[in-house]
Amino acid sequence: MNDLIIKNFIEKPLQLRKVEFWAATTICVFAMFVLFTSGSSDRWQFKEAGISYHYYEHYFFPRLVRYALLYLGFVLLSFIVVPSLIRKEKVVLNILLIVILFLTMGLVMGVVDTYTKAYLLNRYATIQDAYYRIFQASFHHAFWLLLMFGFYSVIKFTGLYLLANSAAIQSRYKMITRDAIVAFFVWLVIMFLLLVVRPGEELVLAWGIIALSAIVLCSYSFYSLIPKSLRNKRPFLSYLLKALLIMVISFMPLAFIGMLITDNEEVAFGVSMFNVFFQLLFTVPLSWVLYRQHLKGHEELYVLKKELGKSNANLDFLRSQINPHFLFNALNTLYGTALHENSERTAQGIQMLGDMMRFMLHENLQHKILLSREIEYMQNYIELQSLRTSVSPNIVIETKIQDVLTDKFIAPMLLIPFVENAFKHGISLKHKSWIKVTLNMVGDKLYFDMYNSTRLKQEQDPEKDKSGVGLVNVRQRLDLLYPEKYELIIRETAEEYFVHLTLQL
Repeated sequence: MNDLIIKNFIEKPLQLRKVEFWAATTICVFAMFVLFTSGSSDRWQFKEAGISYHYYEHYFFPRLVRYALLYLGFVLLSFIVVPSLIRKEKVVLNILLIVILFLTMGLVMGVVDTYTKAYLLNRYATIQDAYYRIFQASFHHAFWLLLMFGFYSVIKFTGLYLLANSAAIQSRYKMITRDAIVAFFVWLVIMFLLLVVRPGEELVLAWGIIALSAIVLCSYSFYSLIPKSLRNKRPFLSYLLKALLIMVISFMPLAFIGMLITDNEEVAFGVSMFNVFFQLLFTVPLSWVLYRQHLKGHEELYVLKKELGKSNANLDFLRSQINPHFLFNALNTLYGTALHENSERTAQGIQMLGDMMRFMLHENLQHKILLSREIEYMQNYIELQSLRTSVSPNIVIETKIQDVLTDKFIAPMLLIPFVENAFKHGISLKHKSWIKVTLNMVGDKLYFDMYNSTRLKQEQDPEKDKSGVGLVNVRQRLDLLYPEKYELIIRETAEEYFVHLTLQL
């Protein structure tokens, strides 16, 4: 990750920084609220040591100072020092601020601990020895806190990097959406702050298990549970039963994890049981509502894009009407001339080019066309390219395309970009190269495979680092027109480029 990317992370994601700030503030306020409403659990230790215990002196005010110091230190490091260091601004000053913060935290927490842990004073030979042990532990704790913050910063900027590349990640792993990454990032921030503030192991365990389970369940519901349940007669009941099964299966593993963390069987099983009811009563219905809204918004967006596409297509069609008849008449004239001069290959090429242009001017503007017409256009394109490549014995072009007799329809120009890409990047007139195309139908499913050789591009080749806009557009059209109805696999080795498309028509 270079400096420019990191700087963009710091300067642009203002919303995430607001979330981080308000999460830290909320945790601090909540910790203080718990402080105001709860009593000390150390009273018996003072009594056992024979030291008079005072609630405000030995518990309330020391804790209040500690929480305020941790909050201010977090804000200083997260929003001032670390961003400046990454931008390489005032490096010496910011390092000095970290040292001062470390010394201040160690000193203040040491002073605070002389009150909260006053019961330890009688356990050492001298009062100086007791103070030495307390301050030594406080500076160790301050150093641990700085290490924890460094770990947190690494996780935070990793999360920001994932957000910046969320589209690419989602195209590969459909379950991991941008919303899921944001939710996980918020969970991580709050979890870190809870571990630092230490409001109680029950709260930390509850947040760690319940919130993370909600994120995972919601993401999995969007990815698999709800789409599969919609095929049933009672979709919500089917979805609820599947979610219940998942919760029942996860009950014991989560309880076991809770026991490992807290060493308290009652708390672990209580949190795991509460997690089951929380997910079923809140996460499951909320995920269902959000998915239905998402589906409705997706349908409205599809209609808008469709109408916009029609408008653009109509405009492009009008622009193409400068005089297409003149163009076709010219092609017919060239075709007749080529036949008259016994140039059969030239005549064949002109005829195929004319057929392809008619397809582009008319059928390409339609929402769906016959699959047979799409295949015919693709075959014309391959044959036209074969006229150019037939002069080289090192080029092998093989096609195995099944004749489609049924009236199946497909979005136009959905297969041809793969063929164009193969001829563009896989054919060389100087080196051995090949293209293999197979297409067949089994029921309502179309299976399309494309193999082509790859060649090492020269440094001066303008297409060297370009993967082709056409393939990106095809994937976007598949997502829009055939959601959950296709599988696209693209693999590239040192010698071959492979594309497999399974499409339910």
